[in-house]
Amino acid sequence: MAMHVPRAPGISQMFTEGTKHFSGLEEAICRNIEACVQLADTLRTTYGPYGMNKLIINHLEKMFVTSDAAVILSELEIQHPAAKLVVYASDMQEREVGDGTSFVIIFTGALLKNAEELLKMGLAPSEIIQGYELALEKTLEILPNLMCTEIKDVSNEEEAVKGIRTALMSKAYGTEDFLARLIAKACILVKPEHSAFNVDNVRVSKIVGCGIDSSSIIEGMVFKKMVEGDIQKVENATVAVYTCPFDSSQTETKGTVLIKSANELLNYSRGEETLLEQQIKDIADAGVKVIVSGGKFGDMAIHYLNKFGIMAVRLQSKFDVRRLCKTVGAVPIPKMTAPAKEELGFCDQVYVSEIGDTAVVVFKQENKQSRISTIVIRGSTDSLMDEFSRAIDDGVNNFKALTQDGRLVPGAGATEIELAKQISKYGETLPGLEQYSVKKFADALESLPKALAENAGLKSNEIISKLYAAHQEGDRSVGVDIEGEHSVKNVEQVGILDLYITKHWAIKNAANVAATILRVDQIIMSKQAGGPKAKPAGGVDPDDD
Repeated sequence: MAMHVPRAPGISQMFTEGTKHFSGLEEAICRNIEACVQLADTLRTTYGPYGMNKLIINHLEKMFVTSDAAVILSELEIQHPAAKLVVYASDMQEREVGDGTSFVIIFTGALLKNAEELLKMGLAPSEIIQGYELALEKTLEILPNLMCTEIKDVSNEEEAVKGIRTALMSKAYGTEDFLARLIAKACILVKPEHSAFNVDNVRVSKIVGCGIDSSSIIEGMVFKKMVEGDIQKVENATVAVYTCPFDSSQTETKGTVLIKSANELLNYSRGEETLLEQQIKDIADAGVKVIVSGGKFGDMAIHYLNKFGIMAVRLQSKFDVRRLCKTVGAVPIPKMTAPAKEELGFCDQVYVSEIGDTAVVVFKQENKQSRISTIVIRGSTDSLMDEFSRAIDDGVNNFKALTQDGRLVPGAGATEIELAKQISKYGETLPGLEQYSVKKFADALESLPKALAENAGLKSNEIISKLYAAHQEGDRSVGVDIEGEHSVKNVEQVGILDLYITKHWAIKNAANVAATILRVDQIIMSKQAGGPKAKPAGGVDPDDD
């Protein structure tokens, strides 16, 4: 007699208790689409020069007031797995180009929203994905033909400003011309002749007071602190950098000393002082004029540094110590000894200055060897300066992108409308069901100029109609005019230009992540483990060695 084996009541029988399982069109695909569309709607209002700010208070109760999508997404701590995929695509855009993160989120949301309509019409996800892939391929084929100008010499300040200016409008509208010129100068100062441009070579220092128009560039590094000793200015300075505290050495073990007379007590303390004086004299004899330490300076050490005319600067951040070593060409020394010649760095000027009412130490390099420049931002509040700092970060990343690809395309939604027009025509030539998803891809491209218009308080449908009418007549550079009377204008003539490489990667990343999300038909979530939460992968503090 055969033994009867009862059938499992469902797929959940295979998993551990507490596992959640969703599958099918309504439970899995539509849920994923809904989460991603909600994320896109949240960030849609931040797009463009009139984009609104978000006020975010993170788990450490730190407050952020910003319209930067990268900062918003990093602080929101999104949990939904499909929405996380969109965040990863945005992060990839940030790493690849350094700009265009809002574009990726909004375009992905529009693609998925349109895909949901097609799913309800009866199309299979595979047919939608096939159409989106055809549309993406055609878009990347058309995009190079929309180029309106190319920057061939990024070392030319006027040329570089063209590529940087538009990226600053969304975060620093009204001051984009001043900031673009400031960023261009700072980047050209540190641009290497034959190697790749490094964005870390342009630093930002924020000092409260005055206004953004008072911001300036310093060739070298600026630290918001005072020197430890009395020496406040040194020219043609030889610099030694120590990672240890600069004080008399402490013994590793405790010791007991029997002192029988006052002379023995005097001789005991004098012996330590003599040793410390000899160490600092040896350092002075090596030609050192400035000592930078990652640890504290002892009172006796400062006394002897003043005696030998050596400036003392303390940096608490290990990251700043490493950056300064790179600037002056020094090697960090782990022990308080006289440095060898090859361990010393050189700086044209090291001096104490005052910006507003804030004391700063400036390491100024007047030659090309420093490869570090600092933009000193002035502003009335920390939140305002943080936003300008993010705008500068986008501008520096745009300069880096220009060194890789100098092609520019019309901005203000002009490129998206031209692409939508041509992709829609391409969809009409296709015989199969993929034509529907190709047309929906074209509709999704309209979401970006629509967001620009809506955030500026304009009637989006009316703007889109005017844009299509102008592009049908052959003017491919007509985009949204957010402040004029006519609501549309030729943006190439007024210098609103986007980087080709930004558009290329943003469209590619958005289409790829939309296809990935549409391919998911089941969500299986294991029960969360108890106990302390694991540290997130890759969360390395730059100050840690």
